[in-house]
Amino acid sequence: MKTSLLFRIAAMLGALAVALGAFGAHALKELLIQNQREDTFELAVRYHFYHVFALALTAVLTLYYQSNRLYLAAWLFLAGIFLFSGSLYVLSLFNIRQVALITPVGGISFIAGWLVLFSAFTKKAALKKSSLQ
Repeated sequence: MKTSLLFRIAAMLGALAVALGAFGAHALKELLIQNQREDTFELAVRYHFYHVFALALTAVLTLYYQSNRLYLAAWLFLAGIFLFSGSLYVLSLFNIRQVALITPVGGISFIAGWLVLFSAFTKKAALKKSSLQ
């Protein structure tokens, strides 16, 4: 995955997080109240947004360091957004409780992404400076 693609994905997912947050606060408010899922939807948007920033940070790091671990972290953050936040969005809007079984897999993806990001900067990872410097 190229750095420019990571930035574009992060930007689009950031725009989506803002749109979903606004849509949830206004157009979907009654449905979320009816489903008793306002907090669930808010949690989905919050973690979605946090990990857009993590994805953008990872993209910035790929400008300076060449590491497969950075790209793996990016994929894990993406997976977490879709699995964790995505499953909570579906649960909130459609009240399909079985989809909540996917949520922990997304949470594990988030945790793994952060751990892989950490591991990219250990001595054993031997980061190579990018040719941009």
